[in-house]
Amino acid sequence: MMRKNDLSVFKLEQEGFKITLKRGADYQPVITSISSLPPALPAAASSVTPAGAAGEPVDSKPAEKLREIVSPMVGTFYASASPDSPTYASPGQEINEDSVVCIIEAMKVMNEIKAECRGVIVEVVAENGKPVQFGQVLFRVR
Repeated sequence: MMRKNDLSVFKLEQEGFKITLKRGADYQPVITSISSLPPALPAAASSVTPAGAAGEPVDSKPAEKLREIVSPMVGTFYASASPDSPTYASPGQEINEDSVVCIIEAMKVMNEIKAECRGVIVEVVAENGKPVQFGQVLFRVR
C-alpha cells in the first residue's frame, strides 16, 4: 500500500496506540505503544546511567568510570540547532547539569536535552540526524 501510494512515512495514533511505518533500507522499524510509557519521566532519573550498566562493553581503561547520557525519548538526534550552528557538545568539552547537549525531535517538536551531570564529554555516540530510541546512549562523560 505504501509503494502503491508512493508514501515514505505513515503514522497512526489512536486511543493510546501509536505506530510509525517508514520505507527505506537504512531504517529500523519502531513500534511504540503510548500507554506503555510512564505518564511523565523525570529526566534526571532516566537520562544519566553508569556506563556498562546495560551490559555494554566500554572502550576505556578499567579504572575509569564513565557515565552515559541516554535518550529520554524516541526521536531524531541533532547535535546542533541548525546545520550551520556549532555543536552543543563535543569530546573534551566540560559540561554541567544545565548544559544543553543536543536536541531530539519527536513528533515535530524540538526537545533540548540537558546533561544533568557534571564532567567532560568523552564520546558522542549518537549520529547527527539519525533516529534514537528511548534509553539509547547519546554521550559518554568522564
